[in-house]
Amino acid sequence: MHHALITGARGFTGAYIVDELARAGYQVVGTCAGETPQDGERQLDITSLADCRKVIDEVRPRFIVHLAAISFVAHDVPLDMYHVNVIGTLNLLQACADVGHRPDKILITSSANVYGNADGVIDEGVTPMPVNHYAASKLAMECLVRTWFDRLPIVIVRPFNYTGRGQSARFLIPKIVTHFVDRRPVIELGNLDVARDFSDVRTVARLYRALLESSAASEIVNVCSGTPHTLQEVLQMVREASRHDLEVRVNPAFVRENEVKILVGSPKKLQMIVPDVHPVDIRSTIDWMVNG
Repeated sequence: MHHALITGARGFTGAYIVDELARAGYQVVGTCAGETPQDGERQLDITSLADCRKVIDEVRPRFIVHLAAISFVAHDVPLDMYHVNVIGTLNLLQACADVGHRPDKILITSSANVYGNADGVIDEGVTPMPVNHYAASKLAMECLVRTWFDRLPIVIVRPFNYTGRGQSARFLIPKIVTHFVDRRPVIELGNLDVARDFSDVRTVARLYRALLESSAASEIVNVCSGTPHTLQEVLQMVREASRHDLEVRVNPAFVRENEVKILVGSPKKLQMIVPDVHPVDIRSTIDWMVNG
């Protein structure tokens, strides 16, 4: 039996990872913060080293998927991002050392936002240049996690944009889908001249499991499709899937000064490590989100 601990299991990504691992026969323990644990869960504040020690010692998981983070770029309190995203991650690793537990694999989620406004197709060799606190917190986390590479089997993933049913409408594609599905007459967006590398959350879940089961360690890996789509293309896909049209307005309040214009990743390294996971096309993803 593969025992897996998933931090942030109640989040958008966490729900799909739990399902993916459970269907593959894993015994999954999720964590939640500030809520009453349900069956198969442990309460965990990752900013508390004592909490991390307690949970790691009780569960002693063979695999860890660390998803817990503040992931909304426009979060109101930047300091929270560093506290949770950096210190929280280090607490988890320190707890493994403190209780004498060495998992078979620890998968830690960073973000493609660390690349900033890098041009062209971005591979893992591109120098990170974060342009916001979220990205800076993730890069700081990566730098410190690297110091653990010789002590624990760690893979850091840099997921590019991904989406699916259940994602908060604070994020771009769910916001667009909600407006079309609800037949609203107008949507207000920020920068319209952006292009993103979008993946399906179900693909991401399969990739994370494949990386857990791979021989990869001490690696940083992009998780991406390698294909960018403009915001205008996404709007058209949702328009066609919903059979509804609306007016698109640019709201200056939503325009970010340091917006990353084009973000597309190279999946070559990922495909070398886990060649058998085939991505869901973004058009199919949008149809699933619109029509179920």
